[in-house]
Amino acid sequence: MHASQIAEDYPVVGMDTDALDAARLLAEHRLPGIVVTDAKGRPEAVLPASQVVRFLVPTYVQDDPSLAGVLNESMCERVVAKLRGKKVRDVLPEHLAKVPAAKADDTVIEVAATMAQFRSPLVAVMNDTDLIGVITASRLLQASLQHD
Repeated sequence: MHASQIAEDYPVVGMDTDALDAARLLAEHRLPGIVVTDAKGRPEAVLPASQVVRFLVPTYVQDDPSLAGVLNESMCERVVAKLRGKKVRDVLPEHLAKVPAAKADDTVIEVAATMAQFRSPLVAVMNDTDLIGVITASRLLQASLQHD
């Protein structure tokens, strides 16, 4: 099975998309992440939903999670405010800034290797210069396990 056979239509955002809009897209569609494209629409990165969540948590709470119990829900509003005025590029983890796209004829194992190497929840699939879809980790598992 090749990447083109399991790729799905999937929303994408640009590097200069408002980070709050990207977070809303991730939340509304319950996406594990989203492909970030350059100005020409070519995949440039992957922004996992978990990274957006991590960006929302104050550093001191990341360092000591027991402090999270001390914060009240009104803190959520202040935390979400951290995304206001930010662009996707501002919340993108460096290790996912150059996730390579899969080629349309890549095998399932080649796609899996890319996901594993970059610890990415999804990979864009390209046919030459055209983005033909995205493969999520759950879609990859589904395709891999269908012969079980």
